[in-house]
Amino acid sequence: MKTIKVTYTVKSEFAQTNYKNVKAFIDDLAKINHPSLRYMAFLGKDGKTFNHLAAYKNDDAQKVLFDLTSFKFFQKQRDESGLEVAPQIEEIELVGASFDFF
Repeated sequence: MKTIKVTYTVKSEFAQTNYKNVKAFIDDLAKINHPSLRYMAFLGKDGKTFNHLAAYKNDDAQKVLFDLTSFKFFQKQRDESGLEVAPQIEEIELVGASFDFF
């Protein structure tokens, strides 16, 4: 399993748009319901810092996300918005969970 955490901060005036874009691609992922892909996104108390957690059982599952049109749209808009803090991408290791991922 591969788990990725991405943290970034958008400008206040773009936060609502980013929220909608994130929600849109996550809704698309939910429709696909890929058995080897789990994705969550969170918004910080400041209203503009986003944290994304993605868990992939294999590389093919990660490709599903990267090929998703709504995900590409989200990334493009986010990156062109003039970020306050650029995405920090970190591979993390799962220690344990109270539920089965896959």
